[in-house]
Amino acid sequence: MTPFERRTRACQERLADADADAAVLFPSRNLLYLSGFDEEPAERHLLLFVPREGEPAFLVPDLYETQVRAESWVGDVRTWSDDDDPRDALDDVVSNFDLAGGRVLVDDTMWARFSQDLRAALPDADFGLASEVVAPLRARKDDAELDALRRAGAAVDRAVERVRDMGADAVGMTENELAAEIERLLADEGGEGIPFGPLVGSGPNGAMPHHSHGDRVIESGDPVVLDFGTVVDHYPSDQTRTVVFAGEPPAEFAEVHGVVQAARTAAVETVEPGVAAGDVDRAAREVIEEAGYGDRFIHRTGHGVGLDVHEEPYIVAGSDRELEVGNVFSVEPGVYLPDEFGVRIEDLVVVTDDGAELLNDTDRGWRC
Repeated sequence: MTPFERRTRACQERLADADADAAVLFPSRNLLYLSGFDEEPAERHLLLFVPREGEPAFLVPDLYETQVRAESWVGDVRTWSDDDDPRDALDDVVSNFDLAGGRVLVDDTMWARFSQDLRAALPDADFGLASEVVAPLRARKDDAELDALRRAGAAVDRAVERVRDMGADAVGMTENELAAEIERLLADEGGEGIPFGPLVGSGPNGAMPHHSHGDRVIESGDPVVLDFGTVVDHYPSDQTRTVVFAGEPPAEFAEVHGVVQAARTAAVETVEPGVAAGDVDRAAREVIEEAGYGDRFIHRTGHGVGLDVHEEPYIVAGSDRELEVGNVFSVEPGVYLPDEFGVRIEDLVVVTDDGAELLNDTDRGWRC
């Protein structure tokens, strides 16, 4: 049994527990997770039906049939042609699965035109979101997923080391130029794409947590927030380091960097099965608050990472969600001093039987 079929069978068990009759998926991370078939959303009806019992079925345009059969474990592939009305084919599928009057969970990202067609085909059905059954499965990574995440982590580690080795050569570059060089290095180290554009925040730009990159020139002594990742077999890495490429930083910087590094360590050391996600956030936040920078830590401590670079579980204040073995998430405390500089340090961790495994292993200090 492939990992994709195992996940689908687990999804069917959750459908039964949720008293739902089927999940209907659209080209998305959820469809990839269960079927192994990856495609971007488009204007044609391409749907995967996962019933509570029995075999799943694809409904696809006939020009996709060969591709779906080659890339997915799902054997039941039903087609329609451009000369057909896809709504007729949709009616046949929902009738075949006897979904009239049932409870149907649709992909959270399904385009409105397709969800509306489903509603028209099933006017008496009760609709919900597929995340009810799929999200808990995706939050616990299996061996195949962990292997891809480890390889993605190793690739970004290698790229980070090469960025640090630039040292004084990075001074005089613009943030845009350094971001382009980072993308080149990620590809050179085996990355298959990027999950988000590299964040390069130099000097005062680093005080904006989601500053992307711009035309500011990196100067000697600038703290530079570097946040980037790569993708391997659909799974991303995500790592942040704050460095000074050359020269001496502002007087307060070394202190702030040390506080953020201590907060990251405290949070990682809190991770183990059964611990609430909010407790991990609190471990990081207490260190920063005790140092007097509590009001400058302005975001959650972390987010889950999987097929999406932001997914469950979220490491946020007040969350009572208990961590489980196989959860993968970021730990990324930060302190941001407006018009001066920012500091963020981020690693990905896997919850293990007795603690946490780090997926990143590069220097966390600020000197290059």
